[in-house]
Amino acid sequence: MTFTVEPPISAVLTAAAQRVREQLGDRAGLLVEQALLRTLTDTITAPGDGTAFVITGDIPAMWLRDSTTQMLPYLRFVGESPELAELLAAVVRRQLRCILHDPYANSFNLTGNGAHHDDRDLCEDPHVWEQKYEVDSLAYPVILTHRLLRLAGSEELRRGVLDDTAHRALRTVVDHWRLETDHEARSSYRFVRDIGIPTETLERDGRGTPVGVTGMTWSGFRPSDDACTFGYNIPANLLAAQALLAIADLARTDLEDEALGADADALREQLLEGVRRHGVLEEGGRSVYAYEVDGLGGTLVMDDANMPSLLSLPLDAASVHDPAITAATRDLVLSERNPFYFSGSVASGVGSPHTLPEHVWPIAFAVEGLTGTRERALEILDLLLRTDAGTDRMHESFHVDDPTSFSRPWFSWADSMLCELALHLVDGPHPALAAERALSEARTA
Repeated sequence: MTFTVEPPISAVLTAAAQRVREQLGDRAGLLVEQALLRTLTDTITAPGDGTAFVITGDIPAMWLRDSTTQMLPYLRFVGESPELAELLAAVVRRQLRCILHDPYANSFNLTGNGAHHDDRDLCEDPHVWEQKYEVDSLAYPVILTHRLLRLAGSEELRRGVLDDTAHRALRTVVDHWRLETDHEARSSYRFVRDIGIPTETLERDGRGTPVGVTGMTWSGFRPSDDACTFGYNIPANLLAAQALLAIADLARTDLEDEALGADADALREQLLEGVRRHGVLEEGGRSVYAYEVDGLGGTLVMDDANMPSLLSLPLDAASVHDPAITAATRDLVLSERNPFYFSGSVASGVGSPHTLPEHVWPIAFAVEGLTGTRERALEILDLLLRTDAGTDRMHESFHVDDPTSFSRPWFSWADSMLCELALHLVDGPHPALAAERALSEARTA
């Protein structure tokens, strides 16, 4: 059941690592090659049903978000490697089945083995590891599906992915996000984990803090798996808008479902209008995105290290964010105005309330490099290579004064982001971004 990297795949990945080695140095090439191969051999299980199950690293469950971002660097090669394209298709098939099984769950088990993050949770589904509802858990698999099919270009692959299950999953995503635009009146979702940690449970007996109707879609939890302070997470809503653009394209181009395409378009415009009306504020004389709002006057100004974030909007919402607002927001995020921006003798960057104070995240550093200048990207790559505590792996976070103080010894998502940063420096921006911008321009022409 463990995935075996066959020679056609290993040749593509080894060649990519060699380009990194030649242009960015031996150590960069070594860590990229190890990470590219390790993610495939150590996190992926092929259960024999045409799907692929991807664990996060040191947790034996598949997160819909993490399994998408873990595959990000491999997407670069699907046009030249049918074998990699089929592997990612297997990941997508598993993700879409999970969405149909429970659109509120963020992570799943390989089988119905009953494993749970906490056995006291309300959700007792044996297939669900955790049922923290996060908008990005639905958005990222949609975007992975769309990017794969547009970059791989095989009609056989398209037919193998966009079956009836996929069609129903895409419809489920649209209907689910629309339902959660009125969480107070329409949603039956509840999440209670009474362990004395406020970010691990939702207030009001699991309903979450009160929200008004804004046009945006509600989320119980952030990409960090921490409870939202206010129910409308702005980067998640912008990511959802990008995913709805993808659904509309798949519906019309591949599925011949005009009704689904029209519904996705309408909801996308509704989310974007909600963000414009409620999620943009004036800060220091410039318009910036808030991180969360509730539609009742509550506003949270911060950013988190996880994706989607305000910092990652040029990667996650390339076709729907406002570049001027994003640029001003970036300045805020990378400053002490962001309460989770930490500075020390070794590093200064974005951390998270999910981890200890003064700890910064390699994922956020990689995002900063991918969305900034080449000079800054090179500086960040050098920083990441120097702060792995001698393990040759990226960690969840490390202390700004002491990289040997880190969380999560094996965090595959962070490994993939190191690879993506290095490949960005060697091969250029991810080809999926240009394809998404072209689609957006065609839709608005």
